[in-house]
Amino acid sequence: MYRSTLKTYTISDSSTLIGGGEVQYNSIGTNIRKFRTEKKLRQEDLAERAGLSANYIGMVERGEKIPSLESFISIVNALGVSADMVLHDVLETGYEVKSSLLNDKLRNLSKHDREKIFAVIETMIKHS
Repeated sequence: MYRSTLKTYTISDSSTLIGGGEVQYNSIGTNIRKFRTEKKLRQEDLAERAGLSANYIGMVERGEKIPSLESFISIVNALGVSADMVLHDVLETGYEVKSSLLNDKLRNLSKHDREKIFAVIETMIKHS
């Protein structure tokens, strides 16, 4: 039987080296908090929906705990968001999720405001 081992080195409470890159796990909790507050949920509300304790949700949001896969799935389902939206800061393809989030925000603006933002972005790219 073939057995694969992934070496993980803890740097601090909220970041880990995996495969040579540093993963900032505290951003997962930060994103969970962001989506929870956008939906006007208290930690207790999210905990009840996810079948977890409010204390545990608080520890995850502060980056003190990394949720298990089962807990993570319960949390994102309770929030009604996709896992990649919560993980976009730690995924190598996270820029695609950020692009999608940016598109959603731009869609809600007036045409005039979108044109101003595009002009700023084009100027920034031109001078970078």
